[in-house]
Amino acid sequence: MKLTTKGRYAVTAMLDLAIHSGDRPVTLQDISGRQEISLSYLEQLFAKLKKNQLVKSVRGPGGGYLLNHSSEHITIANVIDAVNETTDVTACGGQGNCHDGQQCITHDLWCELSHQIHHFLSGISLQNVIDKQHAKEESQSNVTQLSDSDTFILSQVN
Repeated sequence: MKLTTKGRYAVTAMLDLAIHSGDRPVTLQDISGRQEISLSYLEQLFAKLKKNQLVKSVRGPGGGYLLNHSSEHITIANVIDAVNETTDVTACGGQGNCHDGQQCITHDLWCELSHQIHHFLSGISLQNVIDKQHAKEESQSNVTQLSDSDTFILSQVN
């Protein structure tokens, strides 16, 4: 499976929105700056995300985008599906014509893998990804604090 830039950027932008929105809308320009994604590309992605009711727009001064549902209720698969991405790993795009116009002997295997990938991504919410990132950052922070404490203790011994 090769998830294209469209799918990766859509997930990244939705995570950025989930992290930074709170009760106030986030502009695409802010997401573009933080994530280094073209503003025009974000506009295309958010049109699809809005059409699929994952985000809502707020017009006027202070406007931007908000999640249309809580981050716990939006899955990575929802985002990928909304931007017309696929988790298909077959060589034939699921058509079954990969071996001289016929279905190859591994077609069903790759179809099942595609289903498993989609099922896996359906079980991961935006909030799951955010929580995992926060835990990782906290763990790294604790290691840094421990290292600083060890240095202090060692300097006291000498």
